[in-house]
This record gives sequence, C-alpha cells and structure tokens, in this order.
Amino acid sequence: MCGIFAMTGTLDSSKMDQVLNSMTHRGPDEGSDKKMDSFHLGHQRLSIVGVNHGKQPISNENETKWIVVNGEIYNYRDLQKALPSETVHLTRSDSEVALKWYEQEGASSVARMDGMFSYVVVDNENETFMAARDTLGIKPLYYGRDEKGNMVFASEVKTLYVVTDDVNEFPAGHYYTPEEGFVAYRKIQLPSDEEIFGEEEVPAMIEGIRRELGSAVEKRLMADVEVGVLLSGGLDSSLIAKIAHENRKMKQPMKSFCVGSEGSEDVLRAREVAAEIGTEHYEYIYTEEELIQALPEVIYHLESYDSSLVRSAIPSYFVSKLAAEHVKVILSGEGADELFSGYQYLKGIKDTKELNVELLRIINTLHNINLQRADRMSMAHSLELRVPFLDLEMIEYALKIPAELKLGENQIEKWILRKAYDAELADNIIWRDKAEFSEGSGALDILDKYAETQYSEEDVARVNKENEWVRSKQELLYYEIFKQHFPHDSILSTVGHWATS
Repeated sequence: MCGIFAMTGTLDSSKMDQVLNSMTHRGPDEGSDKKMDSFHLGHQRLSIVGVNHGKQPISNENETKWIVVNGEIYNYRDLQKALPSETVHLTRSDSEVALKWYEQEGASSVARMDGMFSYVVVDNENETFMAARDTLGIKPLYYGRDEKGNMVFASEVKTLYVVTDDVNEFPAGHYYTPEEGFVAYRKIQLPSDEEIFGEEEVPAMIEGIRRELGSAVEKRLMADVEVGVLLSGGLDSSLIAKIAHENRKMKQPMKSFCVGSEGSEDVLRAREVAAEIGTEHYEYIYTEEELIQALPEVIYHLESYDSSLVRSAIPSYFVSKLAAEHVKVILSGEGADELFSGYQYLKGIKDTKELNVELLRIINTLHNINLQRADRMSMAHSLELRVPFLDLEMIEYALKIPAELKLGENQIEKWILRKAYDAELADNIIWRDKAEFSEGSGALDILDKYAETQYSEEDVARVNKENEWVRSKQELLYYEIFKQHFPHDSILSTVGHWATS
C-alpha cells in the first residue's frame, strides 16, 4: 500500500519534497521520485510484497516507461506466467506486472488486474501516459490540472492541493489516456433473470457462499508480512476472522483487534469471538476525551465531513492505530451489508431484481463513503486494509441469491450468509443483531452529547443555508473542522454522503 503522485510537467525539488511529505503516512518505508523530460512521478511505499525488492517508481529495462502503484494486484503471479517467456522483471513486487502488461497491450490491459489499486504509467519515449483505478474504487485516486495546464494525479486530495486547487475524484473502474479520455473498462453487471438461483437451491447456495468467501479471504492473505484481522464481534468481521485464522500462513495464532468505550457491546462480543476462534486478541478502550481530541486528525485524514462517515471513522481510526502496532496488513468485514442486504431500509424490498438494483447502486457508491473511510483511517497509521467481501467474484455470486433468502426467517438481515456458517460459531455471534460500528463501539453517544454542548439550533440553521448537508449539531461540528483543514470549495465535489444524517 502506498501513496502515489504523477504529473505531466515537472516540479522543483522543494515542491516535490512537499508532495512526498504530504503522503508519508501512506508509505513510510521508503520514498522516491523520478523526474523525466515530460513527466514527474512520486511514491511513498508501505512494503507488503517483495519487501526488499519493490522500490517505486518502477521502470522497464531501458527506462522508457515507468509506473507508480498504490494497492495490491492479487493475481499477479498468474499474470506473470501469462507474459512472454523472455519478459524481464526488475523487482519482486506485484506492482510491476501492470507495467509489463501495459507494454504488451496498452491501457486496456488494466482489465486483466484483479485487486485493489490505482496506478499511473508514463511512456517518456512516446510522451503519453495512462491512469487507472480498480473497479470499486477501493483505492483512491484524484486528478486535476495546474495553472500551466499540466495534468496531476495523487492518492489523496491533500497531496493534490500541494500543486493545484483543481481537484476531482478519478472514477472507479476507469482508465484515462490523453488519446481516449476516460474509458470504463469494467462494470459490475446485474445478473439476468435466468441466473438468479431458485429458493430450493439453498444447500448449493450455502456451498457457493462458503467457496467464494473462502477463496476471497485466502487471496487476501497474500503478503510477505504478517496479516491480522479487525474484530468487532459482529457477524461480518467474525466470519472473516474465523476463515482467515483457519487459513493463516504462519503457525502462531492470527492477531485480532477491537476498540470501544468501556463496557461497549463491540468490545464484549469481540472478546467472546476471539476466545472461540483462538486468535491472539488485542483491544483498546478509549475515553470520551480521547475520542473528542482525535476528531481534527480523523477528519484531516478522512477528507470528509459526512456525519455517518465521521462517526464510523473514529473507532476505525483507533482500531487501525492499535493494529499498526502489531501488523502491517489487516482484513475487514466491510461490504457484507451491501451484498447480503444488511441495512434496515432494505427489508421493504421483496423483489430480487429491485433489490439488486439498489444493492448495486450502493456498491457503486462505496468509493467515497465506506471505502474512503476504510482506506484513510488505516493509511493514517501506515496500515493496509483488505476487504474480502468485495471480491468481484464474491459480488457476482451474491447478486444471484434471491431477495427472500437475504431476508429469511423473521426478516433477519443477511439470513443466507448466517445460515451458511450456522453452528460454526456460537448462536449469539451468528445470529447477533446488526449494529452500526459507531453505535456498537460507544462512539455515537459520546459524539452526540459533545456536539449538543457546542452549538445551538440557530447555528445549524445558519450554516445549512450555505450547505444542505449540515443538518444537525453533530454535522456542524464535523463541517467546521473540515473547513479548517480544507477551505477550498473544489473539495466539496469529492465528498460522498449517506442519505441520512
């Protein structure tokens, strides 16, 4: 996992130092830049694969083409094998394979990549380039133009602002070249009516869920460093923790991590799950004062003021901080609600096709909401976070499951997912009611009470006139901190929002 920067044109050394410093948290292991005739690349690396042999920017043999990558390409070994036998690799990093396939097929080769990534390839010899982002936007990328018209790309908005005030989010599932503009190379498709499973196929679906999720978790254990798991005690993280622990690459127990306020539900449940699974469990109990004090740093790294997002970001921030003391990679249960209809408002949708349309809509909005929170809070502590539920094959399979089985007996959300692992964990884990992360961790009550003491209803009404997304005292609290960090109006277009406050 890394921070990347790329531009047409070049910067002086002091400005490039500012660029690299702005994203050091994304990659503290090593940083470097490459200045060419028509391009300038910068990179801060968190070493996960090919730890000692993957420094970026990476070039081809004659140094005519260069690449900077943020993320992981899980199928890189298969892609390496599919290259011509005479292909020369200069590193042991998974990132290099994207450059090699660019040399073979050009920008469209991004469709071969299975992973979470954003990258930029520059062809100095032919004075052209490409930029790309993974299908779901699990990894961030932003772009803009500077005053000279140079195009600029960066992993975070704060880095882009070092060079330009023009900021836009790079669309997920697209690549860009000067010749073609933005091209959608892959989109998740809704299954046809014929592809939807029949209700009588429950045993086969249970087997399919276990197969796809098991494969997705195993794929994300790819690393040359130790991998851990986030464990809130809820269904999603417990399943990921169980599967990961059973398939771990090391002999010792997998490490699991949880945070919350004293006596909070998440902390108590996570202890139970860790004991049942057998992980080496770590927890951190934060105080009300710590939570409030962390708000400015959380919002700075999050690059958002959305109320729901900030609430869930705070416990994510603390659990990432805890995990980063022990591991460099962490697995999360993110995405299960979007695949298996885990939100309360979805219970009213009985028709499978209608439900899939809504599930696909929210999956495609994750790039600047939940996935932004997951990326930014982990990378704030130089920690790589991976999301097995959002594996593309897992998504494709889950969309074929009929609505009735996602809300089965007694309208319990994610019924078929629970059923797939019934009896493998205690009933109070498998059948536990869903709780919002901020609610289960105790953060929600603390933030509500604090915001009430800071503002009046008149304050909220005043700011609401200039920004419709400021609708409560809590949202006003976040918005004012956000504007202190990011006074530029251009950032507002990159901020994703939940439909509710």
